[in-house]
Amino acid sequence: MTLFLEQVLNGLQFGTMLFLMAAGLTLVFGVMGLINLAHGSLYMVGAFAAAAAAAATGNFLLAIVAALAAAALAGAIVEIVVLRRLYRRDHLDQVLATFALILIFSEGVRWIFGSFPLYLDVPRALAGAVHVGPLSYPLYRLAIIVVGIAVAVGLWLLINRTRLGVQIRAGEADREMIAALGIDIARLYTVVFALGAALAGLAGALIGPIQSVQVGMGEPVLIMAFVVVVIGGIGSIRGALVGAILVGVTDTLGRFLLPIVLGGFMDQASAMSVGSALASMSIYILMAVILVWRPTGLMGAH
Repeated sequence: MTLFLEQVLNGLQFGTMLFLMAAGLTLVFGVMGLINLAHGSLYMVGAFAAAAAAAATGNFLLAIVAALAAAALAGAIVEIVVLRRLYRRDHLDQVLATFALILIFSEGVRWIFGSFPLYLDVPRALAGAVHVGPLSYPLYRLAIIVVGIAVAVGLWLLINRTRLGVQIRAGEADREMIAALGIDIARLYTVVFALGAALAGLAGALIGPIQSVQVGMGEPVLIMAFVVVVIGGIGSIRGALVGAILVGVTDTLGRFLLPIVLGGFMDQASAMSVGSALASMSIYILMAVILVWRPTGLMGAH
């Protein structure tokens, strides 16, 4: 039971990290109608900026600030220079352009930082573990869960309680109308894209102390984030949170439980191999079941 609870917490931690990625994706697609394959590259930019800032200053908070700033700046530049010309183009053009950006970002980061992975240390204040009865869980992973929840609350307040949030919701519903009412739609798009990029950069910075920071680290996470967006419903921040937790817990518990179940009638090596493969498939099976039940996602517009 202790191990099971630990894996549930791991699933929540993975889910909150996926939420930070998926929230930016769903914001950008909901408001701008843009399919952004380069979102994972902004996650990578945030991770590398955090690793570089932490190495230079030894301060993890400054590393987080550097990740947010670098990813937001990169996102704003990409939106102004490249993507602004693609809003009225076909989705295929957007896919091709943002795929090209993946290659540009990857080679640019490799040129600046080299091909070897970088490593972030867990900040000293969060280096211990929390003990609740027999359960011992890393404090840093709990902090990621708390940060994810805080970001979700902050995004809800931003969308529902601020003037910018009103513009974002109006942009989702009718872009032409808010432009006719005098809202600077180009500035709104830049702000939304930079916000989505900053969220991706924050996710990259937070995951740095758990796994190595390396070129290409964003693409596997991007695929999972797209699954989260589809499950939760395109354009829904609340749906992104629910979908991310579902995917994180399903993936983590699948990798933990399936080898145990299969071990009852297979040898251990086969059970591990088959269980890992089935666990990788489980989130896509979950997505297929939800789309059959609700084609627009759990909280998408009908």
